[in-house]
Amino acid sequence: MSEATIAVKAQQVEEVANKFKEATSSVVVDVRGLTVDQSNSLRKSLREEGVELKVIKNKVLTRAAEAADLSDLNDLFAGPSAVAFSNEDAIAPARILKKYADEIDALEIKGGVIDGSIASVEDINKYAALPDRDGLLSMLLSTLQAPIRNVAYAVKAVSDAKAEEA
Repeated sequence: MSEATIAVKAQQVEEVANKFKEATSSVVVDVRGLTVDQSNSLRKSLREEGVELKVIKNKVLTRAAEAADLSDLNDLFAGPSAVAFSNEDAIAPARILKKYADEIDALEIKGGVIDGSIASVEDINKYAALPDRDGLLSMLLSTLQAPIRNVAYAVKAVSDAKAEEA
């Protein structure tokens, strides 16, 4: 192999290693057998959530995972592999890929990394079941408002009772 080729491959490994390090989550999938329309639809859905899907050679993935101290991922890099990287929402890749994997038999989730921890397919499926960020914030807000609402109802009930007495 020429020195130029080796330099290009080293650059690719470094870029992918940096993506693994910077991402809040990375999900490895097998995209063999997807039609062009299915692939385009998947990529569009991922892009809308700020997730990048890249098809990367296994040798590059293996070396990049080792450089990012994620060598436990190396078992996942068999056959054609694509990786969904998210720097914003840790759950978005899992949620979107799980939805598509349920609809399309050809798409197979292999595993990944979520918040720096190696995640199995079962873990990714559990994360995928969680609501999105807006849904979680809505649930939190509702929970925080409940005690205040209950106090307001109690004060109003006391006020109404006093008004009836007078």
